Amino acid sequence: MSRDIAVDDSCTSAFWELKSKRDINTVIYRLNDLLNSCVVEHEGNLTHDELLLALPANEPRLVIYDLPFATGDGTRQNKILLISWLPPAATPQYKVAYGCAHAALRDTLDGSQLLPVRSTEAADLAYHRLASHARTTEQPRDTSEHSGSTTSAGQAGTSAEGPSPRHQGNPHETPPMGQITAHRKAASADA
Repeated sequence: MSRDIAVDDSCTSAFWELKSKRDINTVIYRLNDLLNSCVVEHEGNLTHDELLLALPANEPRLVIYDLPFATGDGTRQNKILLISWLPPAATPQYKVAYGCAHAALRDTLDGSQLLPVRSTEAADLAYHRLASHARTTEQPRDTSEHSGSTTSAGQAGTSAEGPSPRHQGNPHETPPMGQITAHRKAASADA
């Protein structure tokens, strides 16, 4: 099912503010009530934990997040992520609409500069997983092992279902997914 989703001008403005000025590090987008237009819900400086808490448990969201991380040699870098938050409790209608909105937003923004992240559970957005995923995009690919530009679903990269960040352990296994509430409780306890 194809759906035309309009991207409000405020979405583009907020993205360029994040990208050029770096006064903000997070832009959260939502669809309007008719599910036909993408609008800005929130923009600001959020810590990683605040970002996780800002995502609703039952509704999808799209997020542009400027992720700070250290490379393998300790160099500090930032990657701008395009996060597609699709929690299991979201209705099928919302999931389809947000899938279309993800494509519309990516095409409207400077999509080639964005690192896509698809998530259904808070564990998908754990800082160490996002940083690991960002690091793998910094390394040149070994073309002797891969014939195409995609990797298997358990590896970092792009698969048929979107990118999957690597996790601790075997990089060829699909990582276990945690529960949203358990992750939020753990994040609150760590704070």
